[in-house]
Amino acid sequence: MDFLPTTATIVQFAVATFVITITPGPDMTLFVGRALSEGRMAGFACMIGAMSGIVIHTALVALGLSALIVASPEAFLALKLVGAVYLVWLAYQAIRHGSAFSPGTDAPRKKRSFFANWATGLGINLLNPKIILFFMTFLPQFVSAADPDAPAKLFFLGGLFIVLALPVTVPMVIAADSFSALLKRSPRVTRIIDYVFAGVFSAFALRILMTEAR
Repeated sequence: MDFLPTTATIVQFAVATFVITITPGPDMTLFVGRALSEGRMAGFACMIGAMSGIVIHTALVALGLSALIVASPEAFLALKLVGAVYLVWLAYQAIRHGSAFSPGTDAPRKKRSFFANWATGLGINLLNPKIILFFMTFLPQFVSAADPDAPAKLFFLGGLFIVLALPVTVPMVIAADSFSALLKRSPRVTRIIDYVFAGVFSAFALRILMTEAR
């Protein structure tokens, strides 16, 4: 199966995906906040919308990078190096500023439809510049510029991201009240998450720099 990355790559990707998923951010705030204000189905609709955005991001990255690899391996290398710098910046932001998690709990005047909540999740995901930059710099780390199957592997990893994220995000929506209260009540928990996030992505940045220096 040419589209399958190596086992080591999949394990590294899985670790990074888990850390990304448990780190509070705009998507998680939307899922939990909407579940608290409108019910679990609303939270799930927003989550499905965000996952749809991940599919689109993956397709854009895979197709765009495939063209970039053919046109200029040097430009592809430059993108990976920029990615390393970006991951270091994310690690710094996590330590310096911490995670932002403030789900709204005020009930709306009228509950939104499933499609409206889905569209909200999709929009939050697609229009978030941090997510755009993240996928542009995160996924390329797990493929080689010389790999003719790079686009297929990127699509596989994008799908794997969703599969690995669901067992984390679904329980968060189901237990929205408890999860939100835990993070608000225990700043130490969110700080531990921040430090784990910073450590993992600093390691990935170092991995990129060391690999390309050979």
